[in-house]
Amino acid sequence: MTNDITYRTRWADMDPNGHMRHSAYADFAADQRVVLLAQWGFDVKRFAQLRLGPILFREETKYLKEVNIGEEIRVDGHLASASEDGSRWTIVHTIFKADGRVAATVTVDGAWLDLDRRKLTVPPAELAEAFKSMPVYEAPSK
Repeated sequence: MTNDITYRTRWADMDPNGHMRHSAYADFAADQRVVLLAQWGFDVKRFAQLRLGPILFREETKYLKEVNIGEEIRVDGHLASASEDGSRWTIVHTIFKADGRVAATVTVDGAWLDLDRRKLTVPPAELAEAFKSMPVYEAPSK
């Protein structure tokens, strides 16, 4: 099962300066998370059945290299941390240019929301275990 996804940037991803707009980085990272969850068996339909949803507390993007229209980018996600019960987690997404250079990193802190009670909750054991199988983030050495 792959952890990274390749995309081609579109006109809609661009800003008036001719490079990828700030929110497009977050959109690509979110899509990579959704695809990964579906690969683990937790697609939108399954979350609806469980009455469970992922939520974010924080999202931070570091921009390192310009991305232009029509460029191929690759997005991955690595687990930076997770609570023992899987209820809270941090994922670092790296967005790579086609030549392998890092264009940006998107770091998100999240948790699971019980959609009926509107309160944070512990995910099913198989979801918590799936998260633990995600590659672990290692900060680049300086």
